[in-house]
Amino acid sequence: MTHEFKKIIREYQAATSKGLKCVLATVVALDGSSYRRPGVSMLILEDGHMIGAVSGGCVEKEVVRQAQSVFADEISKIMTYDGRYRLGCEGVLYILLEAFRPDKQFLETFEKTLATRKHFKIRSFFEKKEGPNADYGSTVVFGPEELPILPGFHPHEELEAFEQNMKPCFKLFIIGAEHDTVQLCSFAAMAGWEVTVVADPSEEKNILDFEGAHDFLGILPEHFPLGEVDQHTAIILMNHSYSKDLKYLLTLKDSKPIYLGLLGPYRRREKLFGELMELSPEISYDFLDGIHGPAGLNIGAETPQEIAISIVAEILAVVRKKEPMLLKNKETGIHD
Repeated sequence: MTHEFKKIIREYQAATSKGLKCVLATVVALDGSSYRRPGVSMLILEDGHMIGAVSGGCVEKEVVRQAQSVFADEISKIMTYDGRYRLGCEGVLYILLEAFRPDKQFLETFEKTLATRKHFKIRSFFEKKEGPNADYGSTVVFGPEELPILPGFHPHEELEAFEQNMKPCFKLFIIGAEHDTVQLCSFAAMAGWEVTVVADPSEEKNILDFEGAHDFLGILPEHFPLGEVDQHTAIILMNHSYSKDLKYLLTLKDSKPIYLGLLGPYRRREKLFGELMELSPEISYDFLDGIHGPAGLNIGAETPQEIAISIVAEILAVVRKKEPMLLKNKETGIHD
């Protein structure tokens, strides 16, 4: 996913500033099932430090061992890992190991792509054959440009190509600055989301009050940045103030986030909707029907931490278009 690749880029930049080489490991194919699907990557630094993971933890040591030859000669290779006998996952992983050294043009293009919230594509060229091959490697397609992650690499179209379509980083606006915002911000950031906390200027809060926050806006409802709301954006109202929530709903009535949540009980929501329709008779019923209020899944959440988990889970279910259920009752595969 984009946020994982973004972290890999950041860690690469930090590593190169220390003079450390890097190798990228990517699961490019899978026979059977595994802890994670093809596309997952991890960065290995020359000092043995790892960023990310390609499985549940059992594969990583072998990946680091296999990466040593790539550090030495920068020749890419495919390694396999048979989890049927070691992990109990009933699958064989095919992992591409390649030197990771994106140049200045690549890094600048990547940052521009993130900032403008554009899609991009990662293409990895390989064969399902264990061993080294200088023709193996990956490129990233940024619109009309296709740039290699190792300068000088050119894709060989006759090889098998694994492609990942990378969407903009998922964004969450949390409107409110109480204790439960702190918890939701933390959990959402751990999920890799870019979290922007929005608070009334009178709150006298700042970004340091919210661990994991990507941005902080001390603004009034009428100044909310509607232009930043797209189909990769979720918004949740957590003001603990009826009047503030009403003002924000009036501001957001023409926006189209993929998820809009409202904290508070059912009766409060109905009262808000009634007053909202009085103040804005032209408001769309689709907008009202799309509001998730009370926000969160019914998991018996009581504490701010548990409520945050239930909200994150509901957002994921909405974004992935899944009906929440116990996995033990799911007869098909976990990732189907």
